[in-house]
Amino acid sequence: MITLAHAYIVGGVFFFAVSLLSLRDVSNRRRWVNSGFWGLLALSFLAGQYLGDLGNGLLAFGLVVLAAAGLGQGKPETAAPEARRESAAHNGNLLFLPALIIPAIALVGTLIAKQTSWGPRYIDPAQATLVSLVMGVLVAIAVLMLWLRPPALAPLQEGRRLLDAVGWAAILPQMLASLGAVFLAAGVGDQVGRLFSDYVPIDTRLGAVAAYCLGMALFTMIMGNAFAAFPVMTAAIGLPILVDKFGGDPACVCAIGMLAGFCGTLMTPMAANFNVVPANLLELPDRNAAFNGVIRAQIPTALPLLIANMALMRLLAFPT
Repeated sequence: MITLAHAYIVGGVFFFAVSLLSLRDVSNRRRWVNSGFWGLLALSFLAGQYLGDLGNGLLAFGLVVLAAAGLGQGKPETAAPEARRESAAHNGNLLFLPALIIPAIALVGTLIAKQTSWGPRYIDPAQATLVSLVMGVLVAIAVLMLWLRPPALAPLQEGRRLLDAVGWAAILPQMLASLGAVFLAAGVGDQVGRLFSDYVPIDTRLGAVAAYCLGMALFTMIMGNAFAAFPVMTAAIGLPILVDKFGGDPACVCAIGMLAGFCGTLMTPMAANFNVVPANLLELPDRNAAFNGVIRAQIPTALPLLIANMALMRLLAFPT
């Protein structure tokens, strides 16, 4: 059976390869920092379950120290811009095929694992989506290699190029999700629930939906990521009020609640991992101005989308 542990191995091998390639890149004057950072991340994927709480805590501290020291940006051996343009002109929209393979296999794998009698023998139903997603990535890479026949290290070098462009912010969602779990264990969700009960009218379904979605967006803006806000707001309002009190469908409440949180991601400078990507990948000259410009451009989309999420949750989570 393919389990989440196998997916972690794939991720660990990738980050270990990035660490080695970073170490060999003499064009990056901070290659030792880059190599150490991605090497520690690879260690967490490959051996995190054996390190214990103290070991993983020290590993996370090491990541913070290296990120604070500053990661550099190397020059991976990738295709020249002229070759990219020529390939794009020759293949056209077919280049989107690998990107479509990933969600297609993720969907098919999830359905097989959960909706068939024989699927659970091959894919762990409890982690079917993540396992199928990793399988989709591997299949898409295999299709690209057979189709375009790039150099053998091209997927790793391109992955390193993107990681160097984004930097430490690439793992910010993991860190913030962990912080959300810490807040939940510390009882922050209960305190937030009491605050909402005292000052926000959540005695109706619509009021509770609005409080949950707005709370997800606002808490995400403070924390920088919906993964950090989700455990706190779901423990405060999602489960005790929307699900237990009003009988809402848990799947709809949680899924749409995450989407509401992502609306907050679009509107906050704290979401560096998300909003810094366009400025870095496009190599804009004034990164700070571009970063703020990205947020201003996203606000007119985020606010109507947040209202739409409220309406969808009210209609779909309480069908009766």
